[in-house]
Amino acid sequence: MRLWMGAMLWLFVLPASAADLRGHGGPVRAIVASADGRIATASFDTTVIRWQPRAGVADAVLRGHEGAVNTLVGLPDGGYASAGEDRRILLWPRDGDAPRAVLEGHEAPVAGLALSPDGRELASASWDGTVRIWPLSGGAPRVIEAHKGNVNAVAYLPDGTLASAGYDGQLMLHKGAEAPRVIEIGIPLNALVRAGEELAVAAADGQLRLVNPATGEIHTLAIAEVPLVALAASPDGGIVGAAGFRGALVLVDRPGRGILRRMSGPAFPLWSLAFSPDGREILTGGADRLVRRWVVATGEPVNPVLAEAPEARLQALANHPGAEVFKACGACHTLSPDDGNRAGPTLHGVMGRKVGTAEGYAYSPALLDKPITWNRETIARLFEIGPNAMLPGTKMPEQVVNRAEDREALVDFIEKATR
Repeated sequence: MRLWMGAMLWLFVLPASAADLRGHGGPVRAIVASADGRIATASFDTTVIRWQPRAGVADAVLRGHEGAVNTLVGLPDGGYASAGEDRRILLWPRDGDAPRAVLEGHEAPVAGLALSPDGRELASASWDGTVRIWPLSGGAPRVIEAHKGNVNAVAYLPDGTLASAGYDGQLMLHKGAEAPRVIEIGIPLNALVRAGEELAVAAADGQLRLVNPATGEIHTLAIAEVPLVALAASPDGGIVGAAGFRGALVLVDRPGRGILRRMSGPAFPLWSLAFSPDGREILTGGADRLVRRWVVATGEPVNPVLAEAPEARLQALANHPGAEVFKACGACHTLSPDDGNRAGPTLHGVMGRKVGTAEGYAYSPALLDKPITWNRETIARLFEIGPNAMLPGTKMPEQVVNRAEDREALVDFIEKATR
């Protein structure tokens, strides 16, 4: 799947009362806005950041994951649980910068977390096909093996029933030791959130499903022409925010079954959403690495979003055939010397560089002794056979470029853009 990311950089204004948040080195994958005004975020750059929201600065950068952080949830003690590509769940205290516990057992990336209504259990969804329920007091998790393929999201209902959504197109309701109740949707499901008495489900066909868990009734709303990947519900459950890879943010009137407004601008595409505790703002995290605030009532950004002219060198390559192919790479890699590392190392100066040697990037141990130097031939080979075949142990997502002419265009673009 190709992820869109423009080559532009964006500027913003920071009023003291509601600053946008800038500090991540990669797309922002998860946002938690707590009732006490605190904000925490997780990113493809492998970090979790606790913020001082009014000042717009990081209170602490939490480093402990060895891959992209996919999901984040608040805990009863004011701390956070995070999980991601490295298959581990880290429990962070309210203060301090070291995890107080590490939960291990999943055999593939963890895509979703949810806290039980009583605050005693943490549920996790993983691409290993399982849902696990972890007692926060300690002890082994309960493992649920019901989905056929990646499990992408979990959410609790007020009565403690756990909902899970997966690539197999099934929404499952788990209650105690009973066999799960299955609601068949038939389309790969990417995200899940409770909204009032319903479940909102984001699907790969760009449509939002509002599901009544008691009756199984499904109401479908067309949102985008690309997969939906991010959802959030307002505190009262009346509004659902949905965003896709290339589409703008859409606010849905859940009881009225209609779209309130579509919001777009240079801050998109988006990877994560969260409503403020009072429901008056929605926070977005996207490929531009910022967390921005938007007024729900008007759809306007709290702080102006101003576009800066792209770097002249990249602007000159805007029509290069490889620029379109590179959009999938741009979510994790920068090209220019000033942008640094994201979830993946910067590609600036990549030609002639030995694998695993970009300055300041935390590589997988498996890559530190690979006798490979990047050049036109080795980069083309990477996208011909895939990262896992060429670099076993890499953190790079699996992707290939099937057409030889597309690979050649991509390599030529990278060579010219990273000199």
